[in-house]
Amino acid sequence: MAIEQAREQVAALFGARPREVVFTSSGTEAINTAVWGALTHAPGSDVVTTAVEHSAVLDAIGRVPVEVTVVGVDELGHFDPEEVVDAIGPQTSLVSVQLANHEVGTVHAVAGVAAECRERRVLLHVDACMANGHVALDFASLGADLCSLSAHKLGGPKGAGALLVRRGLRLDPLLVGGAQERARRGGLEAVAEIVAFGVAASELADGGLEHEADDARRRTEAIATGALGVDGVVRYGDPTDRVPHLICFGVEGIEAEPILLALDQRGIAVHSGSACSSETLEPSPVLEAMGADADHSLRVSVGWSTTDADVDAFTEAFPDAVASLRALRA
Repeated sequence: MAIEQAREQVAALFGARPREVVFTSSGTEAINTAVWGALTHAPGSDVVTTAVEHSAVLDAIGRVPVEVTVVGVDELGHFDPEEVVDAIGPQTSLVSVQLANHEVGTVHAVAGVAAECRERRVLLHVDACMANGHVALDFASLGADLCSLSAHKLGGPKGAGALLVRRGLRLDPLLVGGAQERARRGGLEAVAEIVAFGVAASELADGGLEHEADDARRRTEAIATGALGVDGVVRYGDPTDRVPHLICFGVEGIEAEPILLALDQRGIAVHSGSACSSETLEPSPVLEAMGADADHSLRVSVGWSTTDADVDAFTEAFPDAVASLRALRA
């Protein structure tokens, strides 16, 4: 009963029917389930995606022997919906695009892609893990067949996610061996995490999402103002059409790792690149696709617990950290 109540809460926040919600262990599992299910349900010879997708999407596609068409992006990280549509061919079985980028925060226009996919009867997966809980998302209006979600991105627990599956679409499950989730995902349910996911979703209903988004945008704009006041700092991604809680910028002449360490010594945690790849210290493939400096990026985000004092701490520490590192370099 608790799981079904959570299913209703998650469905209500994202404009879906409760039966369209399949709980998973994470957004990564939801993405893998979508890709696997789509490619086994509608076998074809090619998949269309973009150069700025999360590694969960690109790696999941890479495990299946299909031809992949990768659509590029502009300097703000936007893909052209018409270019995505033009890449769809008679053998295309899946189109997978993101709703918002996980590194620079750019929000994409996917409505036109969804309409063309429906017209051509090609399955569309939308990775909404970065956007969920931060921008309005209505699954019915989105027009996608599959949409992946992550609980911890909206203040819920780690270890919970969901895949929205359009009503009437039956896919082979990624995890087999049980009839849980109406035989769509085998394995004992993580009840506590699922319940907490539902509670977090309910907190964002009835204006909660808009209130948090306004606070987050105000704080990230304050962070951007402070950071861009330092010489040689540039902002990446669309400054307007973006998720409200994240910004990304680069620092000329200093690689990301020493800045991360300098801020960490001051009690401030930021990322370089995506959260899933920040420990590898590899150049960002997203920034490379945008034609930006992929070795010198910082990804700064705020959450529901972030305060104005936290923002002030960053804007005070960041210029000093950069100045100290540049002095050492000199």
